[in-house]
Amino acid sequence: MIRGSVQGVGFRYSAARAAGSRGVSGWVRNRGDGSVEAVFEGEADAVEAMVRWCEDGPGGAYVDGVDVVEAPPEGLQGFRIL
Repeated sequence: MIRGSVQGVGFRYSAARAAGSRGVSGWVRNRGDGSVEAVFEGEADAVEAMVRWCEDGPGGAYVDGVDVVEAPPEGLQGFRIL
């Protein structure tokens, strides 16, 4: 979960582009509490790069924090904005 001023700044669309350029599968969505939730699957280095990307987000975003929970891969294909 990504907390801060992360909705209304293109976070989801920028995350989808960043994931695509790194070959990462998964999804991203806005949450009702103002945060953004994302799931990333792929090579460990690429997933870690996405987590680091989320710590800053796109221009206009202000990230207070990123909560990371590791889970078994689900076999996701492609990257979706929910």
